[in-house]
Amino acid sequence: MREPAWRQEGDEPDYRFSLANERTFLAWVRTALALLAGGVVLEQFSAHIGPHVVVVILAVALGVLSAVLSVIAYVRWRANEIAMRHGRRLPSTVAIPLLSAIVLAVAAVIAVLLALP
Repeated sequence: MREPAWRQEGDEPDYRFSLANERTFLAWVRTALALLAGGVVLEQFSAHIGPHVVVVILAVALGVLSAVLSVIAYVRWRANEIAMRHGRRLPSTVAIPLLSAIVLAVAAVIAVLLALP
């Protein structure tokens, strides 16, 4: 498999930092998988109690968020690798507070739905 051009630029970073970056990538992917599993559970819950539009929308939203998070994980991993190769600071991201806010909103809606008779 051919290496991308950006992997041939700059200096090879210390393998420990590359492995740490990879572990972070894998943590983001695990989070995406957990969100996807949550969406599947919600969809199954919706099928069990009858179609409830809000639950289906939340399930789809979690599935979409999972896909977006997978892309963000790769983009962050790549940006961090490039920064390390060129001796620059690691780039910041809005993904962490955004993800937190979205998960908080979904949890609040689920809590409200569970409290309804």
